[in-house]
Amino acid sequence: MLNKLIRGSIAATLLAMVVQPSLANAEGDAAAGAGKVALCAACHGMDGKSPANIYPNLAGQWAAYLESSLKAYRAGERAGGMSAMMTPQATNLSDEDIADIAAYYSQQ
Repeated sequence: MLNKLIRGSIAATLLAMVVQPSLANAEGDAAAGAGKVALCAACHGMDGKSPANIYPNLAGQWAAYLESSLKAYRAGERAGGMSAMMTPQATNLSDEDIADIAAYYSQQ
């Protein structure tokens, strides 16, 4: 019983060591994102505070939510609302671009 517990602990520790670096890489680079938001800024503001009420503020939004939304727009999975405007904007974004943009706006 104790042997299984020790083996389980070792396996969990090794798994955490393998997974942790990949999680770190999954997070975007806010500094890089600052250089990628020029198109976004036209509607959402450079600092994520929209100059017009029709567009949502992105400042302080959860990065995971922003990433999920941009990926859904890119894949054509979001319909209605601003999807006709957002889908073409997101189409050419890589996963890294999306993560960087999300990190940037989430930190504003």
